[in-house]
Amino acid sequence: MALSVGIVGLPNVGKSTFFNAITNCSAEAQNYPFCTIEPNTGIVPIPDTRLDVLAKMSDSEKVVPAVITFTDIAGLVKGASKGEGLGNKFLAHIREVSAIAHVVRCFENENIVHVSGKINPLDDIEVVNTELILADLEMADKMHANCARQVRAGADQEAKDRFAFLSRIKEALSKGQPVRALAISSEENVLMRSMNFLTDKKVIYVANVSEAMLGKSSPHLDAVKAHAEKEGDAFAVICAKIEEEISKLNREEKADFLIELGIAESGLDVIGKKCFTLLGLQTYLTTGLKETRAWTIHKGDTAPKAAGVIHTDFEKGFIRANIVSYDDLVKLGSMKEARENGLLRQEGKEYVMRDGDVVEFLFNV
Repeated sequence: MALSVGIVGLPNVGKSTFFNAITNCSAEAQNYPFCTIEPNTGIVPIPDTRLDVLAKMSDSEKVVPAVITFTDIAGLVKGASKGEGLGNKFLAHIREVSAIAHVVRCFENENIVHVSGKINPLDDIEVVNTELILADLEMADKMHANCARQVRAGADQEAKDRFAFLSRIKEALSKGQPVRALAISSEENVLMRSMNFLTDKKVIYVANVSEAMLGKSSPHLDAVKAHAEKEGDAFAVICAKIEEEISKLNREEKADFLIELGIAESGLDVIGKKCFTLLGLQTYLTTGLKETRAWTIHKGDTAPKAAGVIHTDFEKGFIRANIVSYDDLVKLGSMKEARENGLLRQEGKEYVMRDGDVVEFLFNV
């Protein structure tokens, strides 16, 4: 399962620098707007210390972590919903991602120009969010008008329900509210799956600070955090420049550098975990001589559905799953010990997977 996160924000807030850091790629990061025209995409692993422990236990040949796809989308500007700054093209790229990492500049640097000429995180947030809302409102208007014609022509109940739901969406957007702020019923949630509103996507606000401000508070930082909390969105703090330095280090050097900075986790670690939480995702683990791997699934997925992530045949021919929790397995030291101590469970088709389950699937096709 691919987790796709689009990095958005105004020009010159640190998006491409952050992208370079987390992917260790060479996305161009220059001191002028629109240096990113086509979106740069990179697939990076999500660190999981459990994998190293299991790999050592199983003497695995390789370790395969869960991954997250980051897409660096060019900076939006006021009027993007009407095509300003190649905005329509950029908005289309945002529609393709699962979640949005909204990078907000919270540092002062007179050598890096700001598109509006001043540093004001809340104003920056409003510009981007307004353009997303306006783009959604235009789409909602078209969908609503189409539904209205169907209703007048004697459409079925589903079309009527869709019309009523779109009316609510239009009203919210007209008031400047994102679609994700709407309280929706289970029936409306089904209707929502066929729509692709930009403001329905989960958001994590990423406050980009200077190295000197890392680990400290500031009015800019507090303002972004308060806004995220008010909207029910996620929040994280990074220093894109430091993340870029970290990306050039090996694992041991990275650990030492983080200790030196007094940072428990890198920006990728924090944002990756928060994006998992935002999207309701979790991982289960498999381990053996060939490989130890993390598999990404949705919370609430049953064992057959989880098996299908490995291969569709696993889901179709699912018989049962042999499962032990990661903590129990590590405590006992082996699958053999887990089985002998009654902690290796046989679960059927109704079993709901838990994060950290170590699994062996049995299937027949």
